Amino acid sequence: MPHHYSITVQIDLTYGNITSKLWRFALPLMAGNILQQFYNLADTWIVSRYIGAQALAAVGSSYTLMTFILSIIIGLCIGSSAFFSIQYGKKDFDTLRKSIFISFVLTATVSVFINIMTVANTERIIRILNVPEELEKITAEYLKCVFMGITAVFIYNFFACLLRSIGNSTAPLIFLTVSVILNIILDVFFITVLKRGIKGAAEATVISQFLAGIGLGLFSYISLPDMRIKKQDARWSTQILKEIGILSAATGIQQSVMNFGILMIQGLVNTFGTITMAAFSAAVKIDTLAYMPVQDFGNAFSTFVAQNHGAKKTERIKKGIKASSICVFIFCITVGTIVFFSAGNLMSFFTGPENLSIIKEGVQYLRIEASFYFGIGILFMLYGYFRAVGRPEISLLLTVISLGTRVVLAYLLSPVEWIGQTGIWAAIPFGWILADITGIILYRSLPENKLKNIKSLQMGNFK
Repeated sequence: MPHHYSITVQIDLTYGNITSKLWRFALPLMAGNILQQFYNLADTWIVSRYIGAQALAAVGSSYTLMTFILSIIIGLCIGSSAFFSIQYGKKDFDTLRKSIFISFVLTATVSVFINIMTVANTERIIRILNVPEELEKITAEYLKCVFMGITAVFIYNFFACLLRSIGNSTAPLIFLTVSVILNIILDVFFITVLKRGIKGAAEATVISQFLAGIGLGLFSYISLPDMRIKKQDARWSTQILKEIGILSAATGIQQSVMNFGILMIQGLVNTFGTITMAAFSAAVKIDTLAYMPVQDFGNAFSTFVAQNHGAKKTERIKKGIKASSICVFIFCITVGTIVFFSAGNLMSFFTGPENLSIIKEGVQYLRIEASFYFGIGILFMLYGYFRAVGRPEISLLLTVISLGTRVVLAYLLSPVEWIGQTGIWAAIPFGWILADITGIILYRSLPENKLKNIKSLQMGNFK
């Protein structure tokens, strides 16, 4: 097996060909996200086929809640990984080991707290979500079990982010693949053979999550001897705690703000009736799948910047910005063109060709968004850059601007009779572009990017 495909290999992004290394690192991230989407579809099909509509409704109503809760934990892990990458770029393994210990304890504490609070307040949460009375019992049964897997999600994401921060995106993908396959097998076994119903679906998820998390943790310990925590590393450092806390908290809040904004848009869409709701539901799935790879590329770019920021390779970061911007622009234009001209066929595939009203509404949404995919592509790069250089508060600000603009414009435009729901669709790219402009201005205002560096950092490099 060639060395560069080894599960244990780490891609040091501080030297070598920038574009090829970025893609080698980014492709497993993209594959992992596609795999996760495949599992979500498979899980939905299994629950619907073997348990029934009530179980499907219970799982569906729990999805947004779980996404919101887990976004806090995943945000903490992503924020910590930026600090890990910087120390890895510096080759400061003493600080790296200390930061791993502090981050693990910090994130574990938050995860266990959330785990206890959600299990203890399941019934109250269900009432807040306005779950229909006939679904309360089955939803509570599902959620109580799924909540027990919150700690497992933390374990997997912590070690996945640690490995990615030092350039290994292959191992997390392999463990995720095993977890997804095991989850599907256990789903079918628990539901069809053991007749565990919706509880069986939740149990299958939790078991596979714990095995993936523990397995990846053991792999990290065995394969990274330089990063094993020693007795002298297991102590608090106020400075490290502060830096990790700032990165993690800002990233966690950013993830939560994103999901909260999406919930507000969903609430507005629901006021336009069943056809618009169905069109939005299908179109968002297509939309997300379309730009998901550029989001993963933005995460890879963030690791590249963080490692080189730690190594103080400013010129390499500039070259990486230019190379990455070209890749993102080409990708967004290509995918945007495909989605724009294939919108009708894509909507037909998801909704059925007989649903003409839904297809028409979805096509309008997709064509508006696809025309501006470059906006979200630039935004993902800006998020990654500011997080990587230790300025996560700017990433959070851009998220607030993007979603704030989207929500405000959507609520202002959609009541206008001749605009209607089109105002909701148009508000989304407006939010992207305003956040992009703000981000580029703030990027150019950073001390290290002023004066002597300004020539090579023109706005065109972000296009």
